[in-house]
Amino acid sequence: MATFARLAGRAVAGAGVLALSPVLGLATLAGMAMVGAQPTVFAVTGLAVFASVFFLGLLLCVPRPRVAWGRWTRAVVILGVEATVVWHVSGATLRPAPADASLAPVAGQREWRLPTGSELAYVRLGPKRAARPDPVVFLHGGPGVADLAASSAFFRKLAADGYQVYVYDQLGAGRSARLRDPRGYGLTRDVADLEAIRQFVGAKRLTLIAEDYGAQLAAAYLAAHPDRVVRAVLSSPAGLSPAGPLPAQATPTGPSPGSSGKAEVAAVFGRDGTPDPRLLAVSTLLRVDPWAAHAFAGDRELDAYLDLVRRQAPHPCPVAATGSGGYVGLTGRAAPRSLRLSLTKVRVPVLLVKGQCDEQSWASAKDFQRALPSATLAYLGAGTYRSEAYLGLLRAFLSGRSVPAYEGQVPPTGYRGPP
Repeated sequence: MATFARLAGRAVAGAGVLALSPVLGLATLAGMAMVGAQPTVFAVTGLAVFASVFFLGLLLCVPRPRVAWGRWTRAVVILGVEATVVWHVSGATLRPAPADASLAPVAGQREWRLPTGSELAYVRLGPKRAARPDPVVFLHGGPGVADLAASSAFFRKLAADGYQVYVYDQLGAGRSARLRDPRGYGLTRDVADLEAIRQFVGAKRLTLIAEDYGAQLAAAYLAAHPDRVVRAVLSSPAGLSPAGPLPAQATPTGPSPGSSGKAEVAAVFGRDGTPDPRLLAVSTLLRVDPWAAHAFAGDRELDAYLDLVRRQAPHPCPVAATGSGGYVGLTGRAAPRSLRLSLTKVRVPVLLVKGQCDEQSWASAKDFQRALPSATLAYLGAGTYRSEAYLGLLRAFLSGRSVPAYEGQVPPTGYRGPP
């Protein structure tokens, strides 16, 4: 009995050491990056620590037999398992994921070179002399999930009504430029870019149409420049509550309500839902030294990987967006705690739109409604955010006509989305 207890205790201790091996490996990788080691050095050092601790765990798990042939068998088994695991983890960590070719330009695509230093791809839709004085600017979500081609095709219909419409990819997403240091991404930079865009196009005020986490950017711009927005539409709004990257409640299949973006889960889980060593390393490095993360895995690699993860993950609604921004998504775009209070002073007309099939939570839309005194919530029903029904809501609201308001506190019957 005593022998059994001793063996069981040894096995439990060995299992604990095995579980600790990736943690210590990542901690070593992060520590080496913090002291300025090059990517090859901190990656190999982290793998060496992982391999050493993993080997110790195997030794504890498999007791040493008394007979000589048993000891030889134990050694072969331990070395075989060690070699297989370390080979797999090392290969997955050091081998870059395939990178897609650069996105092809969209018809009519141009580039803004802004005073903020940002270089943003955009498409201008509408006549040279617009019939309406305030241009419409579309803000995509994510953060970092852009689809310049599809968004331009849809909002061209709005331009046919005489509106001058600008569709652009935010910094770090789609066809726009990337930053060498991911710490440069954030809500403050995006608001500064949007204000620079207003000045660049020579508009006194803007009409904003935002989707998903684009609503967070629209809200921050409203709070900073309420006199420079004539009206705003926030569709499937998200991002009002303060949140950092990688929330604990995120899952392999998608973010939880209130998380900071769909890209975050890919920092831990691979395409098949199992932990991916290379993305675990990138996620760890982002917390201690984003510049080191960027040096370890470049933009094109991470963009392509997270784009694939998004497409393969289950979604309650059809998702066709392309042009993911890896680092801008993984870095997250936290809302300051003061944003909600600032919005209570905004009197700009705001339309909140929720569809029957929606990726963002109903509670998030109600948060926006409570924060914005002049906001109206409209339920789109079965239409999507690229449907004629949605276009009709936009046309009515932008022209100053009344829009049917949804007065309920809970989602209507048939709603398919997070509560």
